[in-house]
Amino acid sequence: MSFSQLHPNIRIRIVTSFLTRLVGNMIFPFMAIYFSAKLGPAITGLLLVLAVCAQILMGFYGGYLADRWGRKKVMVYGQWIQCFALFIMMAANSPWLDSAWLTFVMMLVQNASNGMINPAADAMLIDVSTKENRTYMYGINYWSNNLSIALGSVVGGLLFATHRFELLLTLTAISFFTLVIISLCLKESYQPKPMNPVRTGTGILRDMIASYKLVMTDRRFILFSLSGLLIFAPEFQTPNYIAIRLSQEFTPQSFSLFDWFSVELTGIKIFSLIQLENTLLVVLFSLAVTKLIGHLKEAPALYISGLMYIAGYSLIMYSNSLIVILVAVLISTLGELIHAPIRQTYLAQIVKDDLRSSYMAVNGLVVPGARIMGAVGITLGAVLPSYLMALLIFSMGIVGVTLTRSIVLQMDFKERLLPHAKEAAR
Repeated sequence: MSFSQLHPNIRIRIVTSFLTRLVGNMIFPFMAIYFSAKLGPAITGLLLVLAVCAQILMGFYGGYLADRWGRKKVMVYGQWIQCFALFIMMAANSPWLDSAWLTFVMMLVQNASNGMINPAADAMLIDVSTKENRTYMYGINYWSNNLSIALGSVVGGLLFATHRFELLLTLTAISFFTLVIISLCLKESYQPKPMNPVRTGTGILRDMIASYKLVMTDRRFILFSLSGLLIFAPEFQTPNYIAIRLSQEFTPQSFSLFDWFSVELTGIKIFSLIQLENTLLVVLFSLAVTKLIGHLKEAPALYISGLMYIAGYSLIMYSNSLIVILVAVLISTLGELIHAPIRQTYLAQIVKDDLRSSYMAVNGLVVPGARIMGAVGITLGAVLPSYLMALLIFSMGIVGVTLTRSIVLQMDFKERLLPHAKEAAR
């Protein structure tokens, strides 16, 4: 399997998503600093929560529309909205205008457009992929996303404060380029079944609730998403509880290389080192690990990598040994690289064909949920000692892996029964 063998829709999505995320990560991670300086920290916190809520709500609406209209139509409409929002954001940070409130309103619209696009795009990837190439596809997508984050964050840290207008101009240009590409080159991957037209706002709301009711009553899907939330929650403790714990508990250590170089490692520097090691490992080894997965049995690899992931983060939450922390980051990152694409492959098999976008919109709550758990970890960490926090996170992860295993065993059992059922029906 190679990148050129993937469906053109997949290649278009990965490339355009990489470009958008690359420049987006030069801007949006630093918007909290911008709004805090312009509007104050208290208002900034509330505004950022509203932006996340807008993306979640529009994700539900976008997922519903993509199942009724098709994927491409929703993606094109969402991209038009995004182009408009980014253009106004650029104008609000230009040499001729400086408006923090206009910037926020357009960021709100931009977040909403992302929420609209993502479920349709995720469903489209499932539509045009096969069971055989999905793990490779998700591995490549995962690598490109992390590479864009790594490069974008570095460049943004250097340029955001002084060249915000130029960065927004670049992002607007890329957004228009993406609009042209998906409008002209993307092929519709899903033709929805004919349905009665819904014309009123009340009718649309009722129809959307009915669609998501079917998704929420899919016990297997809900448990699989819950297991993902429990497994991935430790990662979001890193910028929250782990950072605070290391700043308070890690004893500063001095390292010197003869008389040429000397550095004092503090808890904050160790936190930065964790982030750097994780990013480098993901960027450098994602493609190699993706190829390795092709030679592994998927189900055992899914369980073992999940255990590696939670074990590594549990050690990071407890240990104050530099060597143990660095080894733990290596273990957790390798677990992450193996687990994430295989989990996505199983998720693609679980979702129902006629409601794929709605399923992906609900599954999109896993990351915000993990972020909330990361914030809660700060509060719990003020009360519980580090060994209990590590034990709590490890226990949650074990529950997540156990749930995942039960769902996968059910899927494998049904898959084995299917050929016999077809034979008996003849």
